[in-house]
Amino acid sequence: MADISAIFFILLIIGIAFPAMLTAWWLLFPSLIARAQTRVEKTPWQTFWLGLILVIAVTIPITMMLAIPFGPAKFIGWITLGAALAISTIGSAGIAAHLGARLSKHSSMTPLNGFIRGAVILELAAFFPLIGWLFVWIPIILISFGATSFALLNWLPREKTLNMETSTQVNAQYVTRNS
Repeated sequence: MADISAIFFILLIIGIAFPAMLTAWWLLFPSLIARAQTRVEKTPWQTFWLGLILVIAVTIPITMMLAIPFGPAKFIGWITLGAALAISTIGSAGIAAHLGARLSKHSSMTPLNGFIRGAVILELAAFFPLIGWLFVWIPIILISFGATSFALLNWLPREKTLNMETSTQVNAQYVTRNS
């Protein structure tokens, strides 16, 4: 009975701590999370593919370090794994901010309330047995890594279309420079 209680309370603590951690990132680093959110909103597939490349690039050295029968190498492997997952929570906060913004559009809640609800929805969707583990958790990890890297590198997506006024200004500047 004690084992079941321990497992239950560990899951309960993690369930409370994850949205709190994402909210702390959102409050401490609003511009960084906004950049991750922008990437998730505007270029989700590029973010996914960059995340996949980064996960593969990080997994190979970590696996090699954990396979070496040398204590300091295993320690460095575990530290690297923990650091990679901790840094990827920036992208998770961007995903939660995206979900929160979409929730706020449809109701009259504050941005903080929407963000927390988005973080809880993200967490609960990932906890759903089998479907959440395979079709939510894995893509979210990949998108989180991609969004984190884009946000840390400050690479924002390009605007796809120019409005008529901006296009006219650009054309006028081009004509005056080339005249």
